[in-house]
Amino acid sequence: MKKTIAIILTLVLALSLCACGGNKADDKVITVGASSTPHAEILKVAAEVLAKDGWTLEIKEYTDYVQPNNVVEDGEIDANYFQHVPYLNQFNTDNGTHLVSVAMVHYEPFGIYAGTKSAIADLADGDKIAIPNDGSNRARALLLLEQEGIIKLKEGVGMEATVLDIAENPLNLDIVEMEAAQIANVRDSVALAVINGNYALQAGLNAGTDALAVEDAESISATTYANILVVKEGNEETDKTKALKAALLSEEVKNFINETYSGAVVPIF
Repeated sequence: MKKTIAIILTLVLALSLCACGGNKADDKVITVGASSTPHAEILKVAAEVLAKDGWTLEIKEYTDYVQPNNVVEDGEIDANYFQHVPYLNQFNTDNGTHLVSVAMVHYEPFGIYAGTKSAIADLADGDKIAIPNDGSNRARALLLLEQEGIIKLKEGVGMEATVLDIAENPLNLDIVEMEAAQIANVRDSVALAVINGNYALQAGLNAGTDALAVEDAESISATTYANILVVKEGNEETDKTKALKAALLSEEVKNFINETYSGAVVPIF
């Protein structure tokens, strides 16, 4: 009987030691959800930075904008990196989730691209400019046109701007609103086109090299729509969050973004 008890105690102790060892290893693994481009690409560089301090970064790629938030909320993964604050806030409101931003990493700038006119200075009376027709993207486009002195908006309209808020339009430009995904395809029928960063990339355009003008890094649009690192509320100060945040905001990541995307993706830090 004593021998049997001794064997059982030995097995229990061995299992306990294995469990402890497993937990210790897990403590140095960070899991993060991301869109494939550019987020997962950027995270691979952050993984190299983390490895220097003994961390392992596991990157899980998603093709939708719902699952990566759900799995952070449920605790299946530690963080995600794919969205901006307005989307996060709306997601929390719609789904009762408790997700928070802990860092702004980059933004993908809107650009003004040539259509039938090759320069902003070539605009003539009555010319057409295509912009997105959905709320936030419409406002970003109008703010960019204002930034370049093409129009002037009413004071203080900010990210709520619509064409009705245009206070000055010296050239009587026809601001044509359309589905954002279609704008790159109609450049031969408008003087200029204001295109989202992702749709520009899909059309073979790069904001850093092809656009006539892009959003300033310190503009309200850039800071509002910066892509962020997100965790569940209460995990803002964990060792994993601090380590991942530091890696994403490192010089290595900044240099990678600048050298790889040539202005189509811009570090916000």
